[in-house]
Amino acid sequence: MEKTHHIAILPSPGMGHLIPMAEFAKRLVKHHPISVTIIIPTTGTPPKAQISVLESLPEDIHHLFLPSVNIEGLPEGTRPELQISFIMQSSLSSLRDALISLKSRTNLVALVFDMFGHDSMEVAKELCLLNFLFFPMNAMALSFTFILPKLDEETSCEYKELPDPVKVPGSITFPGHELMAPVQIRTDEVYKGYLLLSKRLTLLDGILVNSFEELEEETFRVLNTGVAGQTPIYPIGPLIQSAPSNGSNPHDCIKWLDNQPDGSVVLVSFGSGGTLSLEQIHELALGLENSGHRFLWIVRSPDEKASNASFFTASSQTDPLGFLPEGFLARTVTQGLIVPSWAPQIEILSHKATGGFLTHCGWNSTLESIVHGVPMIAWPLYAEQHMNAKVMTEALCLALRAETDENGMVRKEVIEKVVKELMEGYEGKKISQRMSELKVAANKALVNGGSSMESLSKFAQQLKK
Repeated sequence: MEKTHHIAILPSPGMGHLIPMAEFAKRLVKHHPISVTIIIPTTGTPPKAQISVLESLPEDIHHLFLPSVNIEGLPEGTRPELQISFIMQSSLSSLRDALISLKSRTNLVALVFDMFGHDSMEVAKELCLLNFLFFPMNAMALSFTFILPKLDEETSCEYKELPDPVKVPGSITFPGHELMAPVQIRTDEVYKGYLLLSKRLTLLDGILVNSFEELEEETFRVLNTGVAGQTPIYPIGPLIQSAPSNGSNPHDCIKWLDNQPDGSVVLVSFGSGGTLSLEQIHELALGLENSGHRFLWIVRSPDEKASNASFFTASSQTDPLGFLPEGFLARTVTQGLIVPSWAPQIEILSHKATGGFLTHCGWNSTLESIVHGVPMIAWPLYAEQHMNAKVMTEALCLALRAETDENGMVRKEVIEKVVKELMEGYEGKKISQRMSELKVAANKALVNGGSSMESLSKFAQQLKK
């Protein structure tokens, strides 16, 4: 297919940002006469995992690295969101040079950036390029982001102090303390950045959403009939990474799953950035053990600051499992498998032995669970995960909630009960049925004539106008 148009894609640092945008690029070049250059901001030598993703892309997807940004001058303890914002802002000049160079040798028509890259809008406009936001969360979170400027104007207190819940158009209501983390402290730089993004939404040429109409039908309808104004909304998901074909050399956990009964194992994973306190890890371990159900737990070393997304910090080099309760590994040797730090999550979710997923409700992980039809237990930690968890449990009935006590702790008794309910109870069976239906819908959305493929075609048509 001859490529007639070219777009640039600007992901912010972090594999969780790169992967869905790379999957979007793959789908776009496969079905349309468009080529892509992914432009990568850097802080040094690119990680091996990042290079591996980029080198696996089709030949119509090129990539280039922007000059390294020095973050050593940032104050110690600067939060990941502020580090990312600093990197993106510091890269604007080199981004401009890269786009000018691209435009001189290709028919460059658009720039697609994620939520940390919205300052690049001015550069794109200067070069007469279309501006698109790649929104990595769901339609509910986008709908909330559209109403944030009005909420900001009408509210004098912190949102967690609001007496009434916030109604998100096309979705459900949320108590102020359950709104996404970036808006919880209104004097904070993170809030100011997110508020600026929300005010810029109506200036965009379109928004690409990593979700699909069948999952959030009412929310997309409301977005398209008023909330988003004239801004086109393109649901193009689910965009998840394809499982690698390591048939000849599978991960040890896949070999373990091969020996478990179908639908019998609960995957426990809080994503690459989710950490728990030592006390919470002990409660989780004992709850899993007492449930009597098989589990595969991707466990990370405890962090007493807990639940911060660890984009830039290296993992502990100490004994990877020395923090687990005494005797736990010996007692559960036939019941569960503990994997330190990392395991191939998509391969695990797609395995026939996996019957449940205890998850932090990051949107990438949630979509992976839906695509593979695996019922969930929602245990949100940070970002917009509390909102995701509420939607998954109350609006869409795709998950059970692991409820916290007054100290924010999920106790072992709660964990035992919720695992049993998911794997053998009535509510678990209802969620499993609903998940099976959505698995079919997710796959249908991505075939020719499916809702997300049609939406992608509308986006491609806009590039050619």
